[in-house]
Amino acid sequence: MRQEDVPAVMVIERECFTVPWRESAYVTELSNRSAYYIAAWIGEEIVGYGGMWVIMDEAHITTIGVAKAHRGKKIGEQVLVALLEEAMRHKARRATLEVRESNVVAQNLYRKYGFQPAAIRRGYYTDNHENAIVMWVDNMGGIAFNAKFEELTGQLRRSAVEASAEGQA
Repeated sequence: MRQEDVPAVMVIERECFTVPWRESAYVTELSNRSAYYIAAWIGEEIVGYGGMWVIMDEAHITTIGVAKAHRGKKIGEQVLVALLEEAMRHKARRATLEVRESNVVAQNLYRKYGFQPAAIRRGYYTDNHENAIVMWVDNMGGIAFNAKFEELTGQLRRSAVEASAEGQA
């Protein structure tokens, strides 16, 4: 993600979150040496984004958002995979994130990639005081994680190729 992408990201941010980050927060994050932010594109349009911090051997996924019009197309999964790949390139061995208790779709995606619930943050979300589930995945880069990750990313890439071929037919 680049500074010039932030206005388009903010449109999606406001669609996704009842208490969106401020534009200035993204601008600040983009200059943070421990932060990594990506944008997902279809053609000339940003359709999703994600960000994380990598500190020592841990990655903290701070945000993932997908435009409502593009949900259900595995864009969120592609963003998650890209973040995990980047985390592993930076020698992260574990990753964490928070997710709303009510966001079962996201929880299922995170579980698919090995994240497990580790704690509850009571009243974490300021808009409605909903609890956050803290999830962790360990042993990134280990044999079992790598085998499962390779299997899942292979399936994801094949489904993206099939979807692209269907769109051209």
